[in-house]
Amino acid sequence: MAVIENTQLRGTLLAIEEINAAGGINGRELVPLIYDPASESAAFGRYAKRLMVEDHVTTIFGCYTSSSRKAVLPVVERLNGLLWYPTLYEGFEFSPNIIYTGAAPNQNSVALCRYLMDHYGPRFYFVGSDYVYPRESNRIMRDVLRNNGGEVVGEVYLNLRAKRRDFQPVIRDISELRPDVIFSTVVGDSTVHLYQSYADAGFDPKVMPIASLTTTEAEVCAMGFDVGEGHITAAPYFQCIGGERNSSFVKRYKKRYGESEPTNMCVEAAYFQVHVFARTLQQTNSMETEILRPMVLGSTFDAPQGPISINPACSHADLWTRIGRVNRRGQFEVLQQSLSPVLADPYLIGYGRSMVSGQG
Repeated sequence: MAVIENTQLRGTLLAIEEINAAGGINGRELVPLIYDPASESAAFGRYAKRLMVEDHVTTIFGCYTSSSRKAVLPVVERLNGLLWYPTLYEGFEFSPNIIYTGAAPNQNSVALCRYLMDHYGPRFYFVGSDYVYPRESNRIMRDVLRNNGGEVVGEVYLNLRAKRRDFQPVIRDISELRPDVIFSTVVGDSTVHLYQSYADAGFDPKVMPIASLTTTEAEVCAMGFDVGEGHITAAPYFQCIGGERNSSFVKRYKKRYGESEPTNMCVEAAYFQVHVFARTLQQTNSMETEILRPMVLGSTFDAPQGPISINPACSHADLWTRIGRVNRRGQFEVLQQSLSPVLADPYLIGYGRSMVSGQG
């Protein structure tokens, strides 16, 4: 997961550096303690316990995969800590000890499904990494498809550490079935292998694109711009979006990490959640979860993606919905976006059976 998790770390550290440069929190410096679980879910749980028990930390920023989040969840609940989770996920979860700042399914999956069915067709092929998020995300996408006249013509899962050769049987299967869309929930280094295998097979994204919720500018950079061109992602944020707030953010990020390093939705969420935390901490002047959390709920922030808020009903962020297509420069061109932040609905309560019919 390093290809994307490293960018989350960078977003977190950039926010901390900005806060400290502006005088810290009520005159005190933020000091990060950093552990690297090396993509092993169980290690996330062990390090979370170490942070809280040995290092006396009450607030944790981190986790990319849902498996890692679920390893940390019982630790922060038992010890009453607060985990800030900056990754899109499968929804259908609530914990009073987690602030979810990545997109829930109603903020990405629903709009993506509608767009793909309208522009490409109703026959989807699912390919994902074999862990919690891909299987649950595909369950949601399958329900949306079936309730709106679509179908899943193939579904396969590969090991998180799958190599390029492991995708060859998948490519052969796709070649035989000829779906309208390949819906990918592959993550990490394996994302690069999937898209490169697709390109090697000579498939045309104008006819049969790979559509994803997890493929960001970071993975596109790793796979090659020519390989990523034409494929589609739904996300709250892309580097290319306009606005002074985002332009300033991108400029600072590149100055800190290099002109060739793009921002992405995971960087942006990791970045803004630290600023939300800092603003709340300045008000409460306390790191105690019971004091901090109530002030976080309902808070707002002018993030690079646009104004966001932490929904007090579910501890999830109200975020923007955007659909983008990769261009020749490795950036996403926005095809459509919501007119305002979409209220978080992690349990899809407001969608009923015909979930493609509205934004919520």
